Amino acid sequence: MTIPRQLPNAITVARIPLAVIFFVLLLFGGTYGLPEPGLRWAAAIIFIVGISTDWVDGYLARKYDIVSDFGKLWDPIADKMLTGAGFIGLAILGEVSWWIVAIILIREWGITIHRLMVASEHVVAAAWMGKIKTAFQGVALGWALLPLHVLIGLDAWTLITFILMVIVLVLTVASGIDYIVAQARGSRQKQA
Repeated sequence: MTIPRQLPNAITVARIPLAVIFFVLLLFGGTYGLPEPGLRWAAAIIFIVGISTDWVDGYLARKYDIVSDFGKLWDPIADKMLTGAGFIGLAILGEVSWWIVAIILIREWGITIHRLMVASEHVVAAAWMGKIKTAFQGVALGWALLPLHVLIGLDAWTLITFILMVIVLVLTVASGIDYIVAQARGSRQKQA
């Protein structure tokens, strides 16, 4: 079976408008899905589907040997747009602390800006630690977005959400440090 060479990139690019739609639905759904639980559920489902495509496009690109520099550059950017919309939306709604979101976004967009700055020299693909971080961000945000507090109670849901966000914060900072160390090592090797 063959697939169109641009399919993985098209899936990546589709996450960008999906992030906008998700963000609008999340905000209109309101805090904890009140007053519009249907919109909150829709936002959560769109996010989960969108973040799941990160695995799909990477899998297709590797399986059919159609990995591209475009995909290496834009895949993490599309992920950051989707997860960033989730973090910012939850902070606006008061469900996640702004200080957590600020640290995460500074790391995420700092690395992205660096990737864009060096893109003309070489494309920096996501490292294994960054992939783990993104996967965990997806799980934590998926949990936080689903209005499951109606099933387990608001206190339990809030505690689990906070714990997941702290784990995400630690992984995000650790993967940022890993990225900086790897880039510094690469720079030194080039100069040698």
